[in-house]
Amino acid sequence: MRGRRVGSLRSLRGLTVDISPLRESRDLRLLMSGLSVSTIGRQITVVAVPYQVYLLTRSSLAVALLGLVQVVPLVVVSLYAGVLADLYDRRLLLLGSQALMALTSVALALLAIDGHAPLWPIYVVTAFSAAFSAVDTPTRQATVPGLVSRAKFPAAVALFQVIFQFGAVAGPVVGGLVIAGVGLTWAYSIDVVTYVLGMLAVLAMSPQPPAGGEVRRLGLRAPLSGLDYVARRPLLLSVFGADLLAMVFGLPRTVYPAMAATIFRVGPTGLGFLYAAPAVGALVASLFTGWVTHIHRQGRMVILCVAAWGLAIIGFGLAPWFLLALVFLAIAGAADMLSAVFRNTIIQLSTADAFRGRVTSLYAMVITGGPRLGDLETGIVATLVSVPFAVISGGAACLVGLVALVAVVPALGRYRADLEVGAAEPVPDG
Repeated sequence: MRGRRVGSLRSLRGLTVDISPLRESRDLRLLMSGLSVSTIGRQITVVAVPYQVYLLTRSSLAVALLGLVQVVPLVVVSLYAGVLADLYDRRLLLLGSQALMALTSVALALLAIDGHAPLWPIYVVTAFSAAFSAVDTPTRQATVPGLVSRAKFPAAVALFQVIFQFGAVAGPVVGGLVIAGVGLTWAYSIDVVTYVLGMLAVLAMSPQPPAGGEVRRLGLRAPLSGLDYVARRPLLLSVFGADLLAMVFGLPRTVYPAMAATIFRVGPTGLGFLYAAPAVGALVASLFTGWVTHIHRQGRMVILCVAAWGLAIIGFGLAPWFLLALVFLAIAGAADMLSAVFRNTIIQLSTADAFRGRVTSLYAMVITGGPRLGDLETGIVATLVSVPFAVISGGAACLVGLVALVAVVPALGRYRADLEVGAAEPVPDG
């Protein structure tokens, strides 16, 4: 009987998230601790900004325009952010980008004081915040492979998902309660404080200079070299495409304020739960990712996860009850989290360190720009047709696009990874 219990415990440890990368690297612990704090504050702002715009306009299209004003700075800055990460100390870049993002939250707090701010300053500040995040995200991701061994990298990615998803759960829930209780200014102020705490953790890290490579100076050719690197690798293109399909067509967050106010009638507190529900599913799934290091057909897993996302979004659009809608969003979040683990692993381990900053920056442009385009697409369809149709049609379009992607670019379905320590770059199967 005791042997069975020991065997069961070992099986459970094999399923739960692997924390061994934290024991392997002090700098990884600091990086994750800073992220765990700042993510909560950032997610509070993710709820506060669209809610503020919806209060001022009562328009889902106005909320969708938040995504549009962020796309251009995201794309432009992302092209050069990766070059910066391949040129300079990544720790200093993280400090600078977080300080600038904290200043944007200060500006938003000031704009929310009287409750009647014009729209254009909110759009401008949000655009600047997106530009600064375009430096922060790829720099952080490009830092991780240098902090852990190759064999532990998938586990490190899963740990980042645990931390991010915890913040994505706590942030919107806290944000909804704070907005309902004491107002928008306090919500933005909390974000500022969490950024300061996150910066202190990054400051305690050791310097993180890049390994070096072909880039020696900024210029037009520097970002073009990253684009050329990706363009010559169908595998990377297919990973980027899979995420774009899910985010552009299947992301319904633009209509969350309208659904909370007019369909489910749950107010700002319920709005916080809508934003948090995908992260709840993602957090639960991330706690049971011990098995991801044993998966070699990672490309197939990406395909399955994106398909599950599309189906769950269709279910969300059809849900007649608020609790059922939250369940479908949680399922979608779990699928997206698992997809993110496999996508990040494929990209980071199949990219040379000399190009890692640029490739990661382009990928960050996709994962941050895609949702903004998705916000615009959903807002336009919701305005022209209806909110439920915008959600359901988006999920269906994601599935159709995925089938087309797999047919046109089969490299993703054939991908097979070798995660042995000291192995060469992962190679496609066959």
